Amino acid sequence: MEVPSAHPLPERLAFVRERTRARPVPFVPEIALYQADELTPLWHASAAELEGWDPAPFWAFAWAGGLALARHLLDHPELVRGKRVFDFATGSGLLAIAALRAGAVRAVACDTDPLAEAAVRANAELNGAAVEFRAGDPIGDPLPGFDVVLAGDVFYEKPLAHDALAWFASLAGRGVLVLAGDPGRLYSPTGGYLERAEYIVPTLHELESCDSRSTSVLEVLPAAAHVS
Repeated sequence: MEVPSAHPLPERLAFVRERTRARPVPFVPEIALYQADELTPLWHASAAELEGWDPAPFWAFAWAGGLALARHLLDHPELVRGKRVFDFATGSGLLAIAALRAGAVRAVACDTDPLAEAAVRANAELNGAAVEFRAGDPIGDPLPGFDVVLAGDVFYEKPLAHDALAWFASLAGRGVLVLAGDPGRLYSPTGGYLERAEYIVPTLHELESCDSRSTSVLEVLPAAAHVS
């Protein structure tokens, strides 16, 4: 289901570019994104100027899970080279861009936030990456035509973690490679995965109350995954 927005895409694009600045991504300097320096002022601006949806600006930051997974893709391009990739709950589009940079033949970034669409389009243009955008919630979709599903930092809320993990396991059972970046959020899976790598990634202190986090790259297995 597509998410409606009272604000046309050009207005959302202007908001993204005016409220952030383009610069290389920490830990993944091969990619640049429009990023915010601080959370609170942007949150307030989103709520005041762009009513109609959750103003939490997840799209304006490179979160720990996405950083670890993007680094892993660039260091191991064979995971996505020649593949068709779906970036779930994309936020900024970082993983879709990283997948294309690593050799994917197609990358679709999906999110429910209309501002994420603007961020993805702005960031894709910034990096010269042909990222496609899909609006809405894809959970439960069998995603025909995709070989790899990427998820960066989605285990922070119990209903989302539960539904996403069940969906990931179902996709894995159909032969899709499902990779998730996980900095140990409250509802991280307790089973049903293989840990492929672990990184110490830099974080914004305002977001994480720390300057770095140990973050894993998980491969979700066809067996039922478990949420703590």
